[in-house]
Amino acid sequence: MLSRASRQRWWRRAAIAPGTPLPQRRLFLLPTRFGLGWAVLVLLLLLFGINYQNSLAYGLSFWLFAVAAVALLRTWRNLLGVRASLRLPAETFAGGEARLGVMLDGGRARHAIEVHAPEASASVSLPEGHGEADLALPAAARGEHPLPLLRLESAWPLGLVRAVAWLASDETLLVYPRPLVEEIPEHRQAGAGLEATDFAGLRRAEPGDSPARLAWKQWSRTGVLAAKAFSVPPRQQLWLDYDACRGDPETRLSILCGRVLAHHQAGDRYGLRLPGVTLAQGEGAAQRRQALTALARFRPAGTPGGVR
Repeated sequence: MLSRASRQRWWRRAAIAPGTPLPQRRLFLLPTRFGLGWAVLVLLLLLFGINYQNSLAYGLSFWLFAVAAVALLRTWRNLLGVRASLRLPAETFAGGEARLGVMLDGGRARHAIEVHAPEASASVSLPEGHGEADLALPAAARGEHPLPLLRLESAWPLGLVRAVAWLASDETLLVYPRPLVEEIPEHRQAGAGLEATDFAGLRRAEPGDSPARLAWKQWSRTGVLAAKAFSVPPRQQLWLDYDACRGDPETRLSILCGRVLAHHQAGDRYGLRLPGVTLAQGEGAAQRRQALTALARFRPAGTPGGVR
């Protein structure tokens, strides 16, 4: 009896990579309980017909055998040639779920294809040759995690056998720390800083723009209605420091994660300091993504590959 680890290694050797059409040599047919019962019934009817020379039993056993052969072929062709690709979630925080998208392209109509992960499963049909299934994978811990081995299978149309294939990807899932939200005081009232000195240029006018913001002189010269654009200065420039936080390493990272989200929403300009890692001050979506990525990949001192 093979151990679970041995089975996993064998399945990975038989798996295909995302984006590869499922070939014949990587597709396996496994009987179901219903299929085994069907086979026993065919055998019993055949033995009954032989012993009693009953033509009705002969005919029924041959008919059931023919139906099973056609069903086996249809099941095999339902999964053969399917191309599966993966869509990683935009962002995932520890303690939540990672919505992994599995996009299937069959080139023609396919039916009742199931996608299984160790702790999630989904079923999808491809009436027009393509479809997508979402797997809700639990994200318990922060860090980089290899994607699980996925199993594609189908028992359509009669459920006599299951066509099974495995999908393995070299990509990793990046899980950010669980954010701990803190109260961050407002540094200035909303709307402050919109002075004439903050004029940033002209943009095309849009419905809803205040008449006071419209560049009427520009319109009279060019005939194009534009609006004045103002830049709002950052609320604050600061550093988020690992050494200034209290608690164990994961608690500190969770605190920093909550501060990154809060300061990004407030429009602050901030930098991040971790042992051995310094992210220069910045703002916007790119700064938020870089800071969260640094927090997710950080390894405290004393852990394998950690900063010492």
